[in-house]
Amino acid sequence: MNNLHIAQKNFSIPKNVLEIIWNNIQIESRLLIDSEPILTNFIYNSLLKHKSFKDALIHIIAKKLANIDVSITGILKIIQNIYDSDENIITAAAKDIYAIHANDPAITKYITPFLYLKGFHTLQIHRISNWLWHNNRQELAIYLYNYNTKTFNVDIHPAANIGCGVMMDHATGIVIGETSVIENNVTIMQSVTLGSTGKTQGNRHPKIRQKAMIGAGSIILGNIEIGYGAKIGAGSVVLHSVPPYSTVTGIPAKLIKKL
Repeated sequence: MNNLHIAQKNFSIPKNVLEIIWNNIQIESRLLIDSEPILTNFIYNSLLKHKSFKDALIHIIAKKLANIDVSITGILKIIQNIYDSDENIITAAAKDIYAIHANDPAITKYITPFLYLKGFHTLQIHRISNWLWHNNRQELAIYLYNYNTKTFNVDIHPAANIGCGVMMDHATGIVIGETSVIENNVTIMQSVTLGSTGKTQGNRHPKIRQKAMIGAGSIILGNIEIGYGAKIGAGSVVLHSVPPYSTVTGIPAKLIKKL
């Protein structure tokens, strides 16, 4: 990837995004069954038998998390309770899918991230662990965090705050520290680190503002700000705040473009 050409389309997420995503997923599901009958049971059980996006999301995330130690019945109940208490988590998932579909030229169907993309799945599991972390259930939050790390090779501390409309493209190797903040409509490529500089307490991780783009393999360290619409070139090491709409690249990263 050319580190100066991280492309993100200009798009706005509609207010009825949940309805749009669910309607499209249902249409795509039926078309997929017609074209690939061997997938009928998988598509039916994952999508068509469910009455809503919420129900389908609960099902697919519970299937990801259920294992020899934790029953699917127990996980289903936990996710159901969390989604019932905060429906913004469900809307955030729909916004993630909308952003992935808008930004990634390889994704031509809404159904694809929902069923297959680990960047989408790991983010939804993080939102569950984040809710648990902030509702005095830190041990279960850490358990899910550990599962996320082992299964998807993505390390997101349960306390990290992540907005919606976020695309973690490929996702492998992403590390996001405890006091990191990622705002809405941010794109993060694989092997990105949002880390600290060794400070042991307090606010010590990066703040990524809306519509920023973080290139593959970038390392961003410390309590610094990556401004609105800024771009970080692939493989850069960023040690200082980046102004809005700017592009930086290199080791250490240097400003090469500013509007």
